[in-house]
Amino acid sequence: MRGSGFTSIPGVSGFSRTRQRWLIVVVAAIGFAFDTYELLMVPLIVRPALIDLTHAPPDSAEFGRWVGIMFYVPAIAGGIFGLLGGYLTDRLGRRRVLVWSIVVYGVSALASAYASSVGVWLALRCATFVGVCVEFVAAVAWLAELFPEPRERERVLAATQACASLGGLMVSAVYYAIVTYADSLPAVHGGHEPWRYMLISGLLPAVPLMLARPFLPESPVWNEQRRAGVLRRPRLGELFDPRFRRTTIVTTVMVACGYAASFGANLQVPRIVPGLAEVQTMSRTVREQTVGTVQLLQEIGGLTGRVALALLVVRIARRRQLVRIFLLLGVVVMPFMFFVAPGRGLHAIEWGVFAAGFATVAQFSFWGNYLPRMYPTYLRGTGESFAANIGGRMIGTSFAWVTTTIAAATWWGKGLSVTTKWAYAAAAIGTAVYLVGFLFTFALPEPGLTKTVEE
Repeated sequence: MRGSGFTSIPGVSGFSRTRQRWLIVVVAAIGFAFDTYELLMVPLIVRPALIDLTHAPPDSAEFGRWVGIMFYVPAIAGGIFGLLGGYLTDRLGRRRVLVWSIVVYGVSALASAYASSVGVWLALRCATFVGVCVEFVAAVAWLAELFPEPRERERVLAATQACASLGGLMVSAVYYAIVTYADSLPAVHGGHEPWRYMLISGLLPAVPLMLARPFLPESPVWNEQRRAGVLRRPRLGELFDPRFRRTTIVTTVMVACGYAASFGANLQVPRIVPGLAEVQTMSRTVREQTVGTVQLLQEIGGLTGRVALALLVVRIARRRQLVRIFLLLGVVVMPFMFFVAPGRGLHAIEWGVFAAGFATVAQFSFWGNYLPRMYPTYLRGTGESFAANIGGRMIGTSFAWVTTTIAAATWWGKGLSVTTKWAYAAAAIGTAVYLVGFLFTFALPEPGLTKTVEE
């Protein structure tokens, strides 16, 4: 296809390539959407699920400990096996790893709906998180190599990643609907708990993927190098060679800060909202609907941020300037959202959570555009995976545990409510990691402005 920027696939007609092109974009978009869907499901359901599985009071130390475990242990598993998945993406191919990663997280999500103990749920949640971590890396490398023309690649990566926020909208909308109609649905594990129906819905992305799989091509760039015998074996240690060391360290820290803001602050909002005075007087169903509505507003903010990034990424050439827009906004928003808004009621929380979602989620799209340009074909999946999974999934998501630990500590906040302590802990974490991320932009390498990294 002349002028399209789409890498040609030998033996496939122009019309077929056009259809394949859109099919690839659609499959990647579905994968990104359900990545977010799976990740944001737990902040919504962790409270009712742990009440059912542990029988611990929501304000008890045991309950708080399990909340931290459910956020962090799956992230550790995802980081370790996600890094392995990045290596396998470079060794076995982008398409193969992408397909099986989605199958893993779909099937494990379905199985977790039938968990009879918190330990079983934790094990299956780890498998779900592993699938999500691997899918992101494989999909980004796949798209970057199928669309080598720089401006088109930037648009495709930004647009497909914007669909990740549709996953956030979907999870909020589905949760609201399930909470409303759970009693009318078929019983699961002998009951009608909404959180079990939510987990079942995680199977959905595997269905269209299995139908589309026979029509999906492998990355032509990766395939050609493999067939020519010039595809080098990726080495993890090479990420710290002089050529890539600065990129690896700076991006890992900055990705970690983005995930820390999300997990350590933004995703704590569903724990804060039920403690607001005006929400406590609501019935359990209305209270959970309110939590879902606030989460929906955060995801609308995230989607708006991704759209803003998609519009700006082809207009602002310098990557440092681009990411600073969102980091500086976060430095302002975080103190308002968590120090000020909880004292001003639900409406202030709603405005704050929209702005926090805008600033934080846009950064995730930024890294999906930036990282593929910084590593050659044979090392692309490994390099992306290190920043996303070690920095983001392992280090960044651990701040959910940090926030819960600080909020539950007894050495501070005498006389403050549990909700207020939770909000203040989230404020401190969110503001601090945004400041660190901004400072590291001064060391962020600028990629080539018109091409990917060449071997």
